[in-house]
Amino acid sequence: MTPGNNGASTPEDDDPFGYLYADGQANGAQPPSGGYGYPHSVNRVRTVGSRQYGQQSQAAPYGQAPQQQGAYGRPNPHYAAPETLPGGPGGPGVPGGHGAAQRPAPHGAGGQSGGRGRGPNTKGLLIGAVAVVAAVVIGIGVAMTTSDSDDDKGDQAGPSTAPTQSQTSEPAPSSSGSADSQVELPTIDAKALRLGGSATLASDVAGAESDGGIYVANLNQPGASVTWTVNGIPKDGAYTVFARYSAAGEDQSMTLTVNGKEFGNKLNLGNFARAQDGDFAKGWTETYAWPTLNKGTNTITLSCQDGDKCNVLLDQLWLKEGQVKRR
Repeated sequence: MTPGNNGASTPEDDDPFGYLYADGQANGAQPPSGGYGYPHSVNRVRTVGSRQYGQQSQAAPYGQAPQQQGAYGRPNPHYAAPETLPGGPGGPGVPGGHGAAQRPAPHGAGGQSGGRGRGPNTKGLLIGAVAVVAAVVIGIGVAMTTSDSDDDKGDQAGPSTAPTQSQTSEPAPSSSGSADSQVELPTIDAKALRLGGSATLASDVAGAESDGGIYVANLNQPGASVTWTVNGIPKDGAYTVFARYSAAGEDQSMTLTVNGKEFGNKLNLGNFARAQDGDFAKGWTETYAWPTLNKGTNTITLSCQDGDKCNVLLDQLWLKEGQVKRR
């Protein structure tokens, strides 16, 4: 089709919808009586906006606006909400219905009157938090107390090479006072001791702390002994006698006599330095016993008796007041 008038055809023959446009209307286009200009068509072309829903359609005259079904915002009289229908939720005929839709209870609503929901259990959370803080504080307190107790025990412990207590009939020692509160008691070197039997002085093995590095040797014969006469004991009571010596190989033991009476079991002269047999230069160590002394003068003797093991070198003897485990 080309622009212009191409024959005797009318505008509506050229375009069945020409009546919808301004130029078609100017040329006299009219709505067709049949559907889209085709014979026996059941469809009816209507002006936009002329159809009315819910009632029988009536075509408005050409050029006039169709009648509005209702004002904007008003419900269509032909529409019915589901809740207003018989059998609908909250509608007529349903027990408890009053014509209004029943809405579900809001999330979290409880069984309390008024439909109020229960909030989070903040009281329980607060109690739990307080309990956790209290447990942490108690744990810290227990840890600090245990640490202090361990420190006190560490202060009372002797050196790693300290011997065990000689077996005696005396009770176990209680916690004694500090060294500053104890009375300073005598110390004696090997060369000041009174020797008996085969005991002799020597200095060829290094490590003795006596003056000149002198120590007592040849104690491993029955009857060999050293005797210390101690003066100036301030009072009757329990004391600790220390001995510095060297042992190598097997553990040794000798008889301790106090004021002419054997003291408990043998004095333990163990190889606490773990020196190899014969290596006396590496065997220097200490031991102790807890005898009861008299006020004034006392006699302490260390001797090799039948059944004793006396292969040791004796360096020094000294005393401490009370029952202690170190100098």
